[in-house]
Amino acid sequence: MKLHQDSSAALNTVTGYGADYVEINLERHNGSILVLPEEPVIPWPVNAFDALTPELFDMLLPLKPEVVVFGSGARLRFPHPRLTAALAAKRIGVEAMDFKAACRTYNILMAEGRRVAAALLIEA
Repeated sequence: MKLHQDSSAALNTVTGYGADYVEINLERHNGSILVLPEEPVIPWPVNAFDALTPELFDMLLPLKPEVVVFGSGARLRFPHPRLTAALAAKRIGVEAMDFKAACRTYNILMAEGRRVAAALLIEA
């Protein structure tokens, strides 16, 4: 699906996605990524929901988001609370949704000026 890019070219925007990719500012990514509005896109070294670890979610801590939108793949799955405990301890909310909904929600929150991070799982 292609999404229309907002006039805010300085911010990372999801401009398209499919079953095995996501486009950020028209740049295609074929693996899992972490995205924040004003940070470089970060490769997220995970390709399966069952391979998630606390350390993978801890990668978000130094980025200091106020909320993390977790795209859990093709279907909605919730990460075990032990995986996101460090985020919760810092009062960083985690919202789980399927991959497509996470892409759309990230764009909305980013456009509102929120300090949002998207953790987008693209399964192999």
